[in-house]
Amino acid sequence: MELNKFFQVSAIAAALALAGCGGDINITEGDITGDTITNNTTNNNGGNGNGDGDGGDTPTVEFPGTFDAGLTQAVRAAVNDNSVVVQTISGTITEDTTLIAGAFYALSGTVFVGGDNTDSATLTIEPGVTVFGQNGGDALVVSRGSKLEAAGTADDQIIMTSLQDVVGEALSPGQWGGLVLLGNAPSNKCPSDGTACAREVEGVAGAFYGGTDTEDNSGTLQYVIVKNSGFEVEPGNELNGITFAGVGAGTTVDHIQVHNSSDDGVEFFGGNVDVKYLVLTNNQDDSIDWDHGYQGRMQHIYVQHNPNATDANRIIEADNDGSNLDADPKSNPTLVNMTAIGNNFAADDNPSEGIYLREGTGGQFYNIVVTGPAEMGECFEVENNAVSQANLQDGTIMMQNSAMACSNGENFKNADGAVDLEAWFLEQDGNVVLEAPMVSSDGTPMNGSPLLGSGQDASAVDTFFDVTDYMGAFDGATDWREGWAFGFGGGIVTVSNSAPVVGCPSGTTAILSVDGVTTTCEIPSGVVTEDMTLTAGNIYALSGVTFIGNDNADSATLTIEPGVTIYGRSASDALVVSRGSEIMAEGTAAAPITFTSNQDVTGQATAPGQWGGIVLLGNAVSNKCPTDGTPCAREVEGVAGAFYGGTDNTDSSGTLRYVVVKHGGFEVEPGNELNGITFGGVGSGTTVEYIQVHQNSDDGIEFFGGTVNAKYIVLTGNQDDSVDWDHGYTGKLQYVLIQQATDDTEANRLIEADNDGSNLAATPQSNPMIANFTGIGNNYQGEDPSEGIYLREGTGGQFYNVVVTGPAGMGECLEVEDNAVSQANLGDGTLTMQNSVIACENGENFKNADGAVDLEAWFLGQDGNSVGENRAAVLNGVYTISDAAAYDFTGDTFFDNVDFIGAVEEGNDWTAGWTVGLE
Repeated sequence: MELNKFFQVSAIAAALALAGCGGDINITEGDITGDTITNNTTNNNGGNGNGDGDGGDTPTVEFPGTFDAGLTQAVRAAVNDNSVVVQTISGTITEDTTLIAGAFYALSGTVFVGGDNTDSATLTIEPGVTVFGQNGGDALVVSRGSKLEAAGTADDQIIMTSLQDVVGEALSPGQWGGLVLLGNAPSNKCPSDGTACAREVEGVAGAFYGGTDTEDNSGTLQYVIVKNSGFEVEPGNELNGITFAGVGAGTTVDHIQVHNSSDDGVEFFGGNVDVKYLVLTNNQDDSIDWDHGYQGRMQHIYVQHNPNATDANRIIEADNDGSNLDADPKSNPTLVNMTAIGNNFAADDNPSEGIYLREGTGGQFYNIVVTGPAEMGECFEVENNAVSQANLQDGTIMMQNSAMACSNGENFKNADGAVDLEAWFLEQDGNVVLEAPMVSSDGTPMNGSPLLGSGQDASAVDTFFDVTDYMGAFDGATDWREGWAFGFGGGIVTVSNSAPVVGCPSGTTAILSVDGVTTTCEIPSGVVTEDMTLTAGNIYALSGVTFIGNDNADSATLTIEPGVTIYGRSASDALVVSRGSEIMAEGTAAAPITFTSNQDVTGQATAPGQWGGIVLLGNAVSNKCPTDGTPCAREVEGVAGAFYGGTDNTDSSGTLRYVVVKHGGFEVEPGNELNGITFGGVGSGTTVEYIQVHQNSDDGIEFFGGTVNAKYIVLTGNQDDSVDWDHGYTGKLQYVLIQQATDDTEANRLIEADNDGSNLAATPQSNPMIANFTGIGNNYQGEDPSEGIYLREGTGGQFYNVVVTGPAGMGECLEVEDNAVSQANLGDGTLTMQNSVIACENGENFKNADGAVDLEAWFLGQDGNSVGENRAAVLNGVYTISDAAAYDFTGDTFFDNVDFIGAVEEGNDWTAGWTVGLE
């Protein structure tokens, strides 16, 4: 499945009305000559804007740069807003300039702010502005002596991104260059003889940094998000998301994010700029890199490698100087309160790893957490050279109140003869190695996490740092990313970002966007004990088994709005609605609710068994409940600690309407998979209609006892039985359409039905009523071949308006187990089938054991039944074309009284618009 990119654009009239003129841009080298565009906004006072006194003139805004008609047209078409304006910026900005909110700004080539310590200028970017690169060679470079004043807000972030992001095309790292800040602060690559420093920065020809001013000011970066950057200038030489080269402590940097860079997230070449509230997500090389004497301070840092296991290298790769490991000033920054999560990327050359300190660097670390999955590489390593190893002994490298919590068996990597890193780590104050740090997938600590209360007060180390008492980036109460960071409710490209941000609803947690665009929220694993609503506009991830309520205690209601997609992040993820709780999943034909797999929402190959499934548990009767009057607590198949059964046949587990479940059925253990939807003891107070299960590795739907009724059921491509019931199920089903895999891959029975294998006559006896059923088998002939309806273990069943058909390779189409109870059911009316057609092409419409009831004679002896020649005789696709008379349900309050057999009448296709996989 491909999820379309959501793209918001708000009207710009308000922004234009408030904006002032931004000053012309003076461009050197003849690129442009200060062109502006005048944009008249609509007058809201009833006047015509011509100054004739009937409402006043409309305001005029002069946007800096050159109006680009082609880009404007492309963006207008993408966002369906003819008021959008795109201005192109190129060359060198030599006068103070403001990028005014209300327009997009396209970089063309490398745009310099000022010359190198000459023709200096300040580029101001207003809150809510989007600047984008059109191709890989586009970048924004702030030269030494100039400033970038990019002070966004939590509500109106400044976004720097790619053209593809702006026009809604596919996103990837490296679609444009990046942001480069150059300053006059020291670097150990500057000359040591006192001559002026002019070190060329990586990735940009003619861009120089370095000097002697540790307090140098390159401006302000606040609430700035850089996405899809890192173009490879030449092999091995890419631009970073944000490069800080010789940037001094007079620069203000807080609340910044780099997402989806093909090179490093942030890299510091010397300098001593400080940073707070730093988010680095999905970057392909190192998330943090420093070299050449960087001595700044950082606090509140969140790093996450792409959770879908795509390219990633080190969380931190840090150096002093490869050609002179002892060069001064020595790299020795201080990092406080960092949570870093690696991924499963395991390429031989650049796998996901943790912190690697090389080439003589120092570093002071407090309240650090590094964690990651089993396939991740080492989580902490110090290069085996004399200088770096000595730094471990003399305090140049120091780490306190920190946790290594990797699950790969390699928290520490030591070379032969090097310092034993684990021993060194554990000898320092407050450090721990944790197997279970209790960190959610988005980095926030869970309740009871050992990280909480285990940190050092960073403000005692340096007054620059905020007071803390926890390890990691988050205190467990407040998520400082919420609302502004991309993937956490912010960072979506808009004209002015004035549209309301739709974040994750209460009870869920924002995580990295699964499709790179849409806000993605994690539903907590464990037990949800308060009502929760999954609001439309977001995607929701399951992580583990989520129970709605405890078993008949701490009950809650899960409400799911139309159009919502919920996916399992891994195979063992499932949603369980406990007895006493409810799910209110009410989609529509135009906006069904979808449960699916991670592979589906990320555009990978789909298959059965990629996640678990949905389990509804109720208090209705089951014949597996005790008969001595003690309470029933029958554990359901596939989920430990999930119980069903009781005495309330009208119990309500909520509503499933227009719900599609795909690619589920994870095998918990050999032979024990989850069904697409499991109904365990679910009562008739539950509403079930317009549901589909597609490509499940176990049964499509299974009923363990209970009395729940359902209408409009579609079951496609399921590998085991499409419908299964057991243990006293007595509900009613109408309009059931089953189509086994059309490519003849794995399938078993259309219906496999039981009462109780250990007591065939157990009561209440399974005896549902099924009307308007179409079952289409396939040619699968494996260990469990495609078959039709198999009634076993004493089950009853009342069947009306049934069509069973299939190709020549299909097995028997109707069979009743040869046991005394089941065979007696055929004679006493516990099993009946009327107004139905069996039309298989295999020569085995009916299967009889020796001495058993002759099924064909039994079938044809009942009212309205017939045998058809083949599928074409009864169906056109899935539509019934048989003229067989339908059963008369006059007087029944559940069944519709229709004039056709089978599930779908030609000309009245209730499957249209919301189902998948039908052919």
